Amino acid sequence: MMLEQERLELSDEVSRHIFGAGSENGLKLIRLIPDIIAKARGNCLILEGPGEKIGLVKRFLEILKHRLEQHEIVDSLEMKRLFSQFATDAVVSRINNERMPFSELISSFGGKVIRPKTFNQQDYVDAIEKNTVTIARGPAGTGKTYLATAMAIKALKEKKVTRVILSRPVVEAGESLGYLPGDLKEKVDPHFRPLYDSLQEFIGMGKFEQYLRQGVIEITPLAYMRGRTFNEAFVVLDEAQNTTLPQMRMVLTRLGYGSKMVVTGDHTQIDLPKFSDSSLLTLDAILGEVESVCFIDLSAEDVIRHEVVRRIINAFDAYQNREKDKK
Repeated sequence: MMLEQERLELSDEVSRHIFGAGSENGLKLIRLIPDIIAKARGNCLILEGPGEKIGLVKRFLEILKHRLEQHEIVDSLEMKRLFSQFATDAVVSRINNERMPFSELISSFGGKVIRPKTFNQQDYVDAIEKNTVTIARGPAGTGKTYLATAMAIKALKEKKVTRVILSRPVVEAGESLGYLPGDLKEKVDPHFRPLYDSLQEFIGMGKFEQYLRQGVIEITPLAYMRGRTFNEAFVVLDEAQNTTLPQMRMVLTRLGYGSKMVVTGDHTQIDLPKFSDSSLLTLDAILGEVESVCFIDLSAEDVIRHEVVRRIINAFDAYQNREKDKK
């Protein structure tokens, strides 16, 4: 195996993240890569190892530098998560296709740049761009709804659509919406709070309320979509694991000209009385060969919440697999 050596000059800010104190600084992470020897000399990083592995480290440093130049906060958890994208040989070929850094979608109301943070999330965003219907499946914290909403606002800002429709099935616990106090918005507010939070982050409270009044943004329970057609709209159906096949058929056929739809769901959080009634379990068998319909699967590796969330998901998955093996 041919070994190479490179001496890389790092900026002060990158150096602080690579050589700084802490159990998850960049140098300690880089040294986890097999066959790589990494040494620090002032602001220089000296690498020795196979050219392919050195190229991987250089790409990691380029992405880190780009993130810091965009004034993003890269703490120890984010550093570890970012590095994990480069830590296996299976990722090397994907890094070499120059898809990184991940594409910038929009800037939030506070100026934060919104972008995918994993390869699968980038695939998800690309699928939304290329397809009329994108169906994203994965556990909590993988950015399914967040990125779909960001793409909807992006399409609205770029005038690709004239309105954004956000919907969820309201799975009720023995009560009908009609018997709950308040108007429709007050009745469904608790169910739609995650969507409100994302929209307010992206466009601010004032613009969000203005768009609601004007009908540019509409947040509606799934049951209220029957009989409608959405032209030039970006439709996001969240919590799709709680839809039946007839409901899913109804919502998918609401699409009109110039529209896109993103369907998101997590098959581990089905709240329907009968688990097998969830449309998410059989949708790929029905629509898998339909043109301009794309399925994206996100996993625990795409979780961008606290690190413990990923561990919890992996622990539940491991338990469920053990239970299946017993049967």
